[in-house]
Amino acid sequence: MASNKKLYVGNISHDLNKEELKEAFEAHGEVVSAVIIMDRDTGRSKGFGFVEMGDEDQAQAAIDALNGTELAGRTLTVNEARPQTDRGPRGGGGGGRGGFGGGGRRF
Repeated sequence: MASNKKLYVGNISHDLNKEELKEAFEAHGEVVSAVIIMDRDTGRSKGFGFVEMGDEDQAQAAIDALNGTELAGRTLTVNEARPQTDRGPRGGGGGGRGGFGGGGRRF
């Protein structure tokens, strides 16, 4: 039984939607899912996404056919997605210096 294969798709046009992305990959096999990563604050595309293909052969066919080709005015980067790594807690900005004191002595 073949397992699905996830692909990273970079340099996606901000005007492209996930249905158009899916259509581009369907010519090369079964598309299980297609997602464009959106910026949480602005709601705009971050310019990359992931497409999950039905099996490894279909994924490789999509990489061979689409990597370096133009879609919606941008040259795509398509390759096998790396497993997500645990980047640890994503805390807030922090990093400030204390609010008191200030430096030199006053005379």
